[in-house]
Amino acid sequence: MDDATPLLRAVDRLADRLRALPQSRLHQGAAAEGLALARELSVRAQCLEEPGNPPRIMPDAGVFVIADQLAVAGHDLVHALEHAPGGAADTGSGRISEAVALVEATAGRCGL
Repeated sequence: MDDATPLLRAVDRLADRLRALPQSRLHQGAAAEGLALARELSVRAQCLEEPGNPPRIMPDAGVFVIADQLAVAGHDLVHALEHAPGGAADTGSGRISEAVALVEATAGRCGL
């Protein structure tokens, strides 16, 4: 599989930025955007790890844990890509690029 460092950096950078936001900004939509991204990354990881099983949706645990949920989901996706069976690893570069684009788009929507 290709290097997943760009995805890890993007996820960690956005998580750090979300952690630094005041509560008012989180409530103005940044937390919702972060949760949506965390859920998407989590679903992608689960589909690689447990193909054929319906993915579980990450719960909304509150605005103050969104950054941690995002970091965990991003790192889980990298782990799933690194350990994907068969041909999934062959398309790792495309999957990493797609995920990085999602992270960057979310950061843009949040003004980060």
